[in-house]
Amino acid sequence: MACDSWRAKLDAYADGQLPEEEMRSFDRHVHACPSCSSEALGRYQMKRAVQGAGKRFAPSAEFRRKMERRVATKSQRGLPLGWAILAAAMVLLVAGALTSNYLQTRSARKQVFSEIADLHVATMASSSPVDVVSTDRHTVKPWFQGRIPFAFNLPELQGTAFTLVGGRVSYLEQTPGAQLIYDVRKHHISVFIFPETGLRAGLGERPVPPGAATFNMKTWSQGGLRYFVIGDASAADIDSLAKLLQGK
Repeated sequence: MACDSWRAKLDAYADGQLPEEEMRSFDRHVHACPSCSSEALGRYQMKRAVQGAGKRFAPSAEFRRKMERRVATKSQRGLPLGWAILAAAMVLLVAGALTSNYLQTRSARKQVFSEIADLHVATMASSSPVDVVSTDRHTVKPWFQGRIPFAFNLPELQGTAFTLVGGRVSYLEQTPGAQLIYDVRKHHISVFIFPETGLRAGLGERPVPPGAATFNMKTWSQGGLRYFVIGDASAADIDSLAKLLQGK
């Protein structure tokens, strides 16, 4: 079948392990092929489920050997063996708790980015990607009133390369938010807006880590709202739209 060669690379595509040029070609194919779009979404959802299963910290063999050497040294210096073992156990517990908390926080942040990518792919694969169709921000923005629990501003796009296509309500961690679709040079960009307090993962102001999403993405917090700009457009276009939304 025509798509067999693409499907053979779906796992590598979902993991972001294909060469950059091949990733771009795959993006174009996925957005044009409903069948591969559906299978790609399935891969993203499976990947998200695995990530969300939880990662528990287990001290490495090297760390254990280091602690055993410390216990032996302290025992030789006169510290009762029972107290030395207790002290080592406490160190292991504290180190495990701190590392587990760090890993859980990092995993939660990656899961948010993964869910945003899933939402974008699902929208692009939908036969009706937007619920309100209009290039006029004065039509799209009022449509969200009463549908989401917050208000937001939209930039004036006249004289830019971006065209507003429309919008829809999306859900992230069961929190309703706005999803806006923009076009730029035949590429589609999703802009997601959610209340910051509705997200479990503290994203802060750190940039999206490399490999966290298979699309170019920008995220920031502004006025209590969390913005995500994601799409297969160039990083420069994603950054330009982000700056327009920030009023820069």
